[in-house]
Amino acid sequence: MPIEQMPIEEARRAGATQGRAEAVPPAQARGGGGLLCQRRLFALPQGVHYLNCAYIAPLSRAVEAAGMAALRRTRVPSRLGPADFFAAADEARARFARLVNAPRPRRVAIVPSVSYGIALAARNLRPRRGQNIVIAGGQFPSNVYAWRKLARQTGCGVRAVAPPPAGGGRARAWSDALLAAIDRDTAAVALGSVDWSDGTRLDLEGIGTRCREMGAAYVIDGIQSVGALPFDVRRVQPDLLVCAAYKWLCGPMGIGVMYVGPRFDGGEPLEETWLGRAGSEDFCRLAEYRDDYQPGAARFDMGGRASFVLLPMLNAALRQVLDWSPAEIQRYCARLTVPLVAVARALGFGVDDESDRCPHLFALRVPGGMDVEDLQRRLAARNVFVSARGNALRISPHVYNDARDVERLGTELRRIRETVSGKR
Repeated sequence: MPIEQMPIEEARRAGATQGRAEAVPPAQARGGGGLLCQRRLFALPQGVHYLNCAYIAPLSRAVEAAGMAALRRTRVPSRLGPADFFAAADEARARFARLVNAPRPRRVAIVPSVSYGIALAARNLRPRRGQNIVIAGGQFPSNVYAWRKLARQTGCGVRAVAPPPAGGGRARAWSDALLAAIDRDTAAVALGSVDWSDGTRLDLEGIGTRCREMGAAYVIDGIQSVGALPFDVRRVQPDLLVCAAYKWLCGPMGIGVMYVGPRFDGGEPLEETWLGRAGSEDFCRLAEYRDDYQPGAARFDMGGRASFVLLPMLNAALRQVLDWSPAEIQRYCARLTVPLVAVARALGFGVDDESDRCPHLFALRVPGGMDVEDLQRRLAARNVFVSARGNALRISPHVYNDARDVERLGTELRRIRETVSGKR
């Protein structure tokens, strides 16, 4: 059976056990041609064509079940002991470390958001007046505002390297421009792992090498690719990589994970949490205040880290993403969207070359005479959900999508295009 063609009845039967918290076993998740459609693991309504994971990921049945089980458990707090304040967080550290090939789980912190991690990086850097911070132009605000504030406080400058025009070789051209902007006066380079609006893939390894040559800190917002696109900490060597869970990690909002490299060892946390202090496992001695921290990145954990609901949901999500594997997710999305890209180009939409963008997140730049926000509204009225970003529709499929989703998007684009053209 082709990957995208799982019948609706089969998907309904496979998803009938909504209370299961386990991931689907690998033998059931894959066929001879790779990863199969996983819609049965989600509760997306029939007839909803959700191609918008870059906005918010739908929770799988397993993640939902983990959250419900955690809520039931916390109804009776006598069931919770001191170990429960640590075990789930350590489990999440280990899973995220495995996902990004980090050297040790102790290098992973539990955070609430990307902006939290970026603020932490900015707090621990001390650029001199006249130095510069390099960012990608137009990147998401979570990775901008802290740097602008730091620049005002220290007298350094922010170099925003604008994206090149759409066209072949765009990713290479943007990467080269960023490399050229990094010099001996660069204190930090702060980028998204891919561009959040169109999925442009930068040369993260090459930029990392340049950062190390120039002595600059390398900070990456991984929210729009980590979990769906392979990321190897040992190859890219960021000083900090932060991801919120609610997009490609397929977890809940309000929690995330952060890899912290040696540059920030011994750094100052944003919060002075009691759980971040050494010896906090011993609840009888918490008032014997200590100045030393937990080992590794735990000093940077958010307050309220021991979330008895969000952490089990995060762990269920990481377990599932690891089972699918980012490489397989990329292959699935690539196979799924080939017909859509052909249809969109035939209708006059601009689509970047495959070598410049990601299969899981890419832009359809609207032809002249079409308003992108009106187009998004028309699609939503037909139960097709994508995002409008700039002058483009942002398309972001995942393994719960099938051929019917992309065919419906293509059909609606053609219908709307003909309607708009007929009015001109």
